[in-house]
Amino acid sequence: MNYWYVSPSVDGWQNLAMDEWFLDTMQPEDVLLYFYVNRSAVIIGKNQNPWKECDLAAMERDDVQLVRRISGGGAVYHDEGNLNFSFITGKDTYDVTRQLEVILRAVRSFGIDCEFSGRNDLLADGKKFSGNAFCARGDLRQHHGTLLLQSDLGRLQNYLHPDPKKLRAKGVDSVRARVDNLNISKDAMLLAIRRSFEEAYGEVTDLTVTVQQLGQVVPYFEKQSSWQWRLGKTPAFDLELSERFPWGGVQLLLTLRDGTVERAEVFSDAMDADLPQRIRARLTGCRCSSRALHDALQGTDMQQNDVADFLLKQGL
Repeated sequence: MNYWYVSPSVDGWQNLAMDEWFLDTMQPEDVLLYFYVNRSAVIIGKNQNPWKECDLAAMERDDVQLVRRISGGGAVYHDEGNLNFSFITGKDTYDVTRQLEVILRAVRSFGIDCEFSGRNDLLADGKKFSGNAFCARGDLRQHHGTLLLQSDLGRLQNYLHPDPKKLRAKGVDSVRARVDNLNISKDAMLLAIRRSFEEAYGEVTDLTVTVQQLGQVVPYFEKQSSWQWRLGKTPAFDLELSERFPWGGVQLLLTLRDGTVERAEVFSDAMDADLPQRIRARLTGCRCSSRALHDALQGTDMQQNDVADFLLKQGL
């Protein structure tokens, strides 16, 4: 059967949890076209480094969610002007060209000339309005993507760039592409895609998700919202932070793995010769967040407290 489901939630963690749950529970002979809209969020690929891709301090300040999807690819910004879709079906039914044609046919119904770029993007007048990513699990396949309808593109650049810190990272860089809105309402686009879906696949049935089934989604939500999945699942990288205080300068070279300080090298011209050793001992094994690093150093030592306050302001 061919199914259609539109999420009532605008929570990115919930919507991506549903996306993964569908991938684990759909029957291979069925086809699901799932839609969701996220409130302000940055969605990063499975193998990306959030410290490198995002301005985490700005995101925290503006209450922008960090969401990590299970597929690869680059980072994208979502808001309520962005409609997201996901095709989920078995490997024998899965056909990316056919699936993309459903979307392209719907967009063309509004008189917009559009095409598949060959780099997982859909373009209109040379500008990207949709990025796509893919995932396989057992006999099931997932193809999900974005549709820029009426998104606030001015905010996109606020979050999709790294803090100006010296980073040497292993991961996937996002391709900075020219993007533009289609300027179509969500309801109009959903109606057009449903017609296109029916033309390509036949009769479509609205999927009902029961309260019991929503209970099955809870572990997926817990994973999506967890620090370990969003920030801890990060390729190893080195972070260099330095600052000069009235009593001397400190340079921190942090080697991180899975979001935790694996090794800390500390250099300083402070008169306190034991300061680097104390800082090193406290930071090793610490989670790499500004609050965690701050709390690890905070105590009765004035110089350590100065370094702690500096770390708290770094937006990690």
